[in-house]
Amino acid sequence: MKKLLFSANAINIDFGLLLIRLIIGSLMAFYGYEKLIHFNEMAASDFWMKNVSFLGMSSKVALGLTVFAELVCSVLLILGLFTRMSLFFLLFCMGWIFLVVFPMSILDKGDNGYQFNDAFVYFIIYLGLFFTGAGRYSLDSKLFSRR
Repeated sequence: MKKLLFSANAINIDFGLLLIRLIIGSLMAFYGYEKLIHFNEMAASDFWMKNVSFLGMSSKVALGLTVFAELVCSVLLILGLFTRMSLFFLLFCMGWIFLVVFPMSILDKGDNGYQFNDAFVYFIIYLGLFFTGAGRYSLDSKLFSRR
């Protein structure tokens, strides 16, 4: 038992990557789903009209790209299908939010004290997953593995 808990066997790493993909992907997919079902109200809101502009495009285009990244790419991340490609879009989306929408605000004063910017936290987790890959328990491994 001691050897199993403290070893770095591949089964532990792959299972850990699966848990991270499932939890982080599900959390972000809920953000994307909320944006999708309230698409018209959000696109017409002052926040999206004034603060979120992507290369001069309208708020609907920017919101549509965000929904694609947060919902579609998160579902692909959960499945472990085209993982690095979907992580590229998620990294870009979170990086854009972190760098442009809320410029470099890693730590903010919240209602209950200081809190980390969610986009920054997601960016760091996505970056780690981008470097590790989806792991053995993914569709990428089943479809594209050379083993």
